Amino acid sequence: MLRSPFFYFIIFLFLFSCQEKKIINPHIKSLKKEAFSLRDKGITDYEKQNFTTAFYEFNKSKILFESLKDSANLGYILISIATIQQVNGDYYGSKETATEALAYYKKKNVYTSSINNILGVADKELSLYDDAIFYYKESIKDEPDLIAKYAPLSNIATVFIYQKKYDKAITLIESILSKKLSKQLSHKSLSRLQDNLGYAYFKNGMNEKGFNLMYEALQTRNKIKDTYGSIESYLHLADYYAKKDIPKSDENAFAAYNAATKLNSVDERLEALQILISNDHSLQKRKYVQQYFTLNDSIIKVRNNFKNKSAKIKYDSKKEKDENEKLRLEKAENLLSIQKDKYLRIVFAIVFIFLVILIALLIRYYKNKSKAIEFKTSYNTETRIAKKIHDELANDVYHVIAFAESQPLSKESTKENLLQKLDDIYGRVRGISKENNRIDTGMEFTNSIKEMLLAYDTKERNIIVNNLEDINWEIIDDTKKIAISRILQELMVNMKKHSKASLVLIKFENDHKSILIHYTDNGIGCEKTKMIKNGLLNMESRIQAVKGTIDFDTEPDKGFKAKIAMPK
Repeated sequence: MLRSPFFYFIIFLFLFSCQEKKIINPHIKSLKKEAFSLRDKGITDYEKQNFTTAFYEFNKSKILFESLKDSANLGYILISIATIQQVNGDYYGSKETATEALAYYKKKNVYTSSINNILGVADKELSLYDDAIFYYKESIKDEPDLIAKYAPLSNIATVFIYQKKYDKAITLIESILSKKLSKQLSHKSLSRLQDNLGYAYFKNGMNEKGFNLMYEALQTRNKIKDTYGSIESYLHLADYYAKKDIPKSDENAFAAYNAATKLNSVDERLEALQILISNDHSLQKRKYVQQYFTLNDSIIKVRNNFKNKSAKIKYDSKKEKDENEKLRLEKAENLLSIQKDKYLRIVFAIVFIFLVILIALLIRYYKNKSKAIEFKTSYNTETRIAKKIHDELANDVYHVIAFAESQPLSKESTKENLLQKLDDIYGRVRGISKENNRIDTGMEFTNSIKEMLLAYDTKERNIIVNNLEDINWEIIDDTKKIAISRILQELMVNMKKHSKASLVLIKFENDHKSILIHYTDNGIGCEKTKMIKNGLLNMESRIQAVKGTIDFDTEPDKGFKAKIAMPK
């Protein structure tokens, strides 16, 4: 029965569309002129690296070409938009746009090759390495120019290096360089291949051979003034010297940092700072760490600003399109009969009733779901405590009882041993109790949170807590305060057990609607597919119970990040 209103609604829209086809648009020529003008302006601004302006112009022309049903220009513009999104770090948005562009090309050609290469780069940056290789291979298949095929081939070798498959990277790059056509490659492309081959040799244990190639590639890049390429060379050499000669490692890292600063290449500056931090300069270390987090925060803000701007541009363009469409529909409505207006009112009434029923059902469903999540969170907590008591204390208590029964308690040494064992058990019981005791949600909430977090601060581990007091905790519900406290505690326990981190940053932010907590450590990280799930599931259950979200981001040797968002 729920299908019939939609059926009539679709029939009604179909009648509208048939009527509109009879209305001749006298402005087709002006629309074409405006569409091509906007496209050409977008190309000019893209070449000048005015990416936000170019994005706006491409998006406006896209909407006009959609009206004109010009699929060739639509595909080209979508490729340009996807490239701009990638430049600004919006890799998911870039993938979505590039995938949309593929629909406009039925035959394999240079454009489908470009689209697949864009998809490959996005997946590489998102650490989806197998998917990246797949798209690079598709790009090679679609590329008609034999020399142009070497670009995605070289990209595959880079992915192999990221995957630490150095043998595969070496084999692939050597096969590229052995081909006759490789001699037609530019010095820039050849030096990139040479540097990657040298780095793969070094990582595979062939240090001297690798160093010679990396050093030679750097000389070539400096000679041809390939400043961007030299950054990668300096970073590779900094990594090479890291275990051999710290001053030289620092020298190359600084060279990479300075070159990246000139080109405003933030990701490479972050890599250089990571090397400087790992080289451990005692007093200088904190300075580099602060620079790293400041720079990391700035790139996140810049990329989020771009996403917000691009979303607004899309929204404004859609709104303008909808307004134009509305004017056209109003003209079409004047041609429709009074009987069709009655049908429209009936359809809207049916849809409204259906939506009211649907909203009521959804409210009920989410209320029940929230209760289920709360129950599950409570159950998981109780289970975890019971398991911890059983695993950590029950056996020890049994052994102490056996010890007391089997040993002569009259001896002083036996008494001391027994008391030591009992004191150890008592301390662990207090630890479990402290982890799960009542949380002060009153005036001392911020102090208790800070005290809990800084309890993990040691000589080997530095805990930094920022902006905790900037949030007005008095207006936050006690249930949410408890959830935040427990989730932070889970994160710290997880860090202590698994990460081997030497630096942990917990940063609090808030606006008029929500609270944001950013957790970052420089531990060993792990592959997302191999993350230990129990603790993470507990955190997800807790945050869902208060209608919040938690996202995890980790890679091997790249630390662990978590972002907690919770409505006020």
